Amino acid sequence: MEAIVPYLNFNGNAAEALAFYSKALDGKILFQQTFGESPMPSSPEMKDKIMHATFQADKLIIMVSDCPPEHQVTSGSNISLSLNFTDVPSIDKTFEALSEGGKITMELQDTFWGARFGMLTDKFGMNWMFNHDKEQKDK
Repeated sequence: MEAIVPYLNFNGNAAEALAFYSKALDGKILFQQTFGESPMPSSPEMKDKIMHATFQADKLIIMVSDCPPEHQVTSGSNISLSLNFTDVPSIDKTFEALSEGGKITMELQDTFWGARFGMLTDKFGMNWMFNHDKEQKDK
């Protein structure tokens, strides 16, 4: 397993937050994709909002996204701890263990962006994201 990465959720102002963090922490945006740029269906008001972005300042990495209006976040519920795995057996075992007594919010599954991914809230109310980037096969 790799280091834990904080995942911050916003109510439509993730791009503004990224610009602020870039300046304040002397960092850079490594990746940014809007809902409209992804193959996922989204409402017109979400098309220009951030679906996923990764920010880095020295060794600090933060990921961010905007939440759709039906999933508004409040201060304190807007952060998840993202675990990144190097193999499938480890992600499966850890997902199962942390979901015990908690609530799975997205089943562990293969995704369109080439990862095995899932989310849950554990029995103590902590939000967790699980990610394993699959190897890209040459075509």
